[in-house]
Amino acid sequence: MMSIEDSLHNKYSLVKGAARRARQLQSGAQPMMATKSIKACRVAQDEINEGHVTYVVNHRTQTVLAPEPIEEDEE
Repeated sequence: MMSIEDSLHNKYSLVKGAARRARQLQSGAQPMMATKSIKACRVAQDEINEGHVTYVVNHRTQTVLAPEPIEEDEE
């Protein structure tokens, strides 16, 4: 799980988590807390900031291969 401090370190992950939660709210999920806003995106952000919603960031390891050098024929 990712803490609030970690999520602020990586804003991309915070946005992805809020977007996923906002989609859940738009699909009929009940809010986990009372908020002043009725907009799903704002409610999702409030829920994350208050610690009601947590999310996991999956790290994928990718192998990057360097291109092989091109050998030039000497004529």
